[in-house]
Amino acid sequence: MTQASSTIDHDTIRTWAEERNGHPARVKDSGEGGILRIDFDPPEDSLEEIEWEEFFSVFEKSNLAFLYQEKTEEGSISRFNKLVHREEDG
Repeated sequence: MTQASSTIDHDTIRTWAEERNGHPARVKDSGEGGILRIDFDPPEDSLEEIEWEEFFSVFEKSNLAFLYQEKTEEGSISRFNKLVHREEDG
C-alpha cells in the first residue's frame, strides 16, 4: 500500500497539482468560498476553475490541509488528493 502525505504548504500543493495538469476549482453553486477541489483534464462539469489566490484564501479560512499521494502502488504518478481539516497541535 502506498502512503499519502499531508501538507499546508501552498507551493507544494500548487506544484503537485500542476505536475499532473491539475488546476484549482470549486464545486459549482457551493456557496460562499465553496467546496474546493483540484480538477484535471478533462474538466468535470460539476466544477468551476478558480485562481490559485482564491483557492488558497478559502483553504486558509477553512483551516484545511492537503492529503496527497505521489505514486500509485504500481509506481505510476498518482492523482489521489483530498482536502481535510487540519489537526490541532497539542
